[in-house]
Amino acid sequence: MGRLAYVVRSRLRRRLFVWFGLTILLSGLVGGAIVAAFSGGQGAWREQVERVSGFVGNRFAEVWDDPAAREHLAHTVAEELRLGIELRDADGRALARFGSECEASYELSAVVERGGQTLGRVDVCVEPGSRGSRGAMVLALAAVLMVLWAASGAIAWRLTRPLAQLVRVTQAIGEGRLDVRASVARAPDDLAVLARAINEMAERIQRQLTEQRELLAVVSHEIRTPLGHLRVLLDLARDAHDPGALDEMEEELLEADRLVDRLLASSRLEFGQIDRRPLRADELAARALARAGLPEDRLRVETEALELRGDATLLGRALANLLDNARVHGGGAVALRVLRREGQLCFAVEDGGPGLPAQRERLFESFVRGEAGGKLGLGLSLVQRIAAAHGGHAFAEDREPTGARVGLCVGDDDGDDA
Repeated sequence: MGRLAYVVRSRLRRRLFVWFGLTILLSGLVGGAIVAAFSGGQGAWREQVERVSGFVGNRFAEVWDDPAAREHLAHTVAEELRLGIELRDADGRALARFGSECEASYELSAVVERGGQTLGRVDVCVEPGSRGSRGAMVLALAAVLMVLWAASGAIAWRLTRPLAQLVRVTQAIGEGRLDVRASVARAPDDLAVLARAINEMAERIQRQLTEQRELLAVVSHEIRTPLGHLRVLLDLARDAHDPGALDEMEEELLEADRLVDRLLASSRLEFGQIDRRPLRADELAARALARAGLPEDRLRVETEALELRGDATLLGRALANLLDNARVHGGGAVALRVLRREGQLCFAVEDGGPGLPAQRERLFESFVRGEAGGKLGLGLSLVQRIAAAHGGHAFAEDREPTGARVGLCVGDDDGDDA
């Protein structure tokens, strides 16, 4: 386990344990202060003792002249309240004792008076067994505080254990082990949310690295083909001075340039570098036809609401990919339509080829070859990603009686459906 995991597990656990203990101690002090405040302090205790003393003296004054009644009252009080009671006459001589014998001093001494004349005295003390209840209460309170403090240690351990695991997982991800995941089964709710976020981050990083490795493999394969052709054509042109070879060299260079443009567009999408500006759909479509060397009369504008906000470079790359797909697989584009579908502005390239392939459900996946071989499918997958980045989607459908219609829609709620 790394140093950071140790720090999180030990220092935070120790801190929580101390915090809990201080909180418990402070709670005990505050409780004691409140009890003391309500009890009124030593003065209130003396006042209470004097009041009880007066009450006891008055009760015994009523029956003092009747020895049987006097002793019965003393016996009853001693038994019921577990007190030691000693009766004395006016001269201080002991008359009778009830309950346990007091060990030292009396807690209460009540003078028995009637009409200003002292009849005797009643000394009262608490039995030794009853006096010990106060110590038991203190011990019980101390035991409760210790149990609470021990529980705080268990809580601190439980809180820091998931954190230590999260530290280990993040360290493993930082070391490149992207298959490591944090467990959320026993983590508290807040830490479970953090664990899920870390797991999702690891999955995204792993997925992006996988896609990048696949992309590098595709690029290495794809760019090797035009470069190899260029080497052959250069040798032929050098030997035979063939003008046609120069044209083929130019086509291979254009193919390599298109591949680089696709990679740059994919990189911009990967890092979210989208420059949204006000655009017109008809101007984008006309520019795409011109770059593809196609006549302007193949543009079909079927809506008057042509304004949108988007990235001109990315949308131009998507249209170029659609036109290139029609050239490679459909014998060339016969029309580029600008229309609206379900409130979105759409571009659709129509061709006169054989229609969509049997594996049409995988048409917009990355790195999928066509039925007749051809290039790896980076173009249409890029169209799908550009459409999604603009809040839309890509689509593909067959035409009647023959041909295919492939395009994309971008998110734009202005205008009416066509």
